[in-house]
Amino acid sequence: MKTPSILKTLSIAATLTLTTAITMPAIAGSQSNAKAHFSADQIANFAKQVEHYAARQGARAFIIGRIGQDPKGLPRGIKFTHTAIAVYSQIKLKNGENAKGYVIHNLYQRNKRPNKSDLVTDFPVDFFWGAQRLSAGISIPTPAVQQRLIEAINNGVAQQVHNPNYSVIANPMNNKYQNCTEHTLLVLNSAIYQTTNLERLYENHKTYFTPQTVHSSPFKLMLGNAFVSGVTTADHKSKVKTATFGSISRYLNNYDLLYKSITLNANGRVTNNI
Repeated sequence: MKTPSILKTLSIAATLTLTTAITMPAIAGSQSNAKAHFSADQIANFAKQVEHYAARQGARAFIIGRIGQDPKGLPRGIKFTHTAIAVYSQIKLKNGENAKGYVIHNLYQRNKRPNKSDLVTDFPVDFFWGAQRLSAGISIPTPAVQQRLIEAINNGVAQQVHNPNYSVIANPMNNKYQNCTEHTLLVLNSAIYQTTNLERLYENHKTYFTPQTVHSSPFKLMLGNAFVSGVTTADHKSKVKTATFGSISRYLNNYDLLYKSITLNANGRVTNNI
C-alpha cells in the first residue's frame, strides 16, 4: 500500500511544544447516569495508572479506549466500545487554580435520545466510571501527529466534523451517521491532512483506512434496526463495517504514524496491541 506524501512527512517531522490550555466546565462528563461496576477508589486508582503510563511514555495526545459493555457480548474482533482523544492540558479548576493533567475529548450518545450525540470533555476518572472492565486501550501516535492533534483540538476541529446523528455501528465511509470512534478518526485525519473538508476526509477513509467487519448475525442486526434506538445499518450497503479502537491503531501503524499501542489492565499488566 502506497503511503501518501503527507503521511511520510509526518512520520519524520520534528516534535514541537505539545501542551494546550483549556477551561473545564463545572460538571465534566456525560457519564453521571452510568452505573459504576467498581468502587470509586478502584476507578480513581485505575485512572491514575492510565495517566501515569501515558506520562511515562511522554504522550501529550493519544487515542484512548474503554470497555463500556460486557465483553462477552461483543462481536469478534471488537475489544473496546468507546474511543476518544486524551490531551495533556493545563486545566483551570473551579477554585481558580491551575493544574496539569489529561483531558478526554469524547463523543457521547445521549441518554434520553440515543440516536443523537454530543461532544463532551471529561477526566480519566469520568471516562472509566461506567466501564465494565478496568482495562484501557492506549494508542500513542508519533510526536508530530500528537502536535497536529492538539492543534486540531484547539482550533475547534472536533466541533466542525461532528455529525450528531448517532449509530453504534456507523459506517466510517460516509457521513450519514457517526459514532465515537468514527468521530475520533475524523479528528485524527483532519489533523493529519490539515482539512475539515468532509468530502476529502471520507475519500481518504475509503482509500487508506480499513474498518472492522462486525461479525454478528443478520438476525441480530435486523433486531437492532427494528427495536433499538441508536442502532441502524441504513448507512451500510453490504457487510457491516465500523471504525474501532483497533482499526485506528492499525491504520496509524500501517503508515508509520504510531509510536505504541497497548492494553493496560488494572493489575498493571501491559499487552501490546500491534
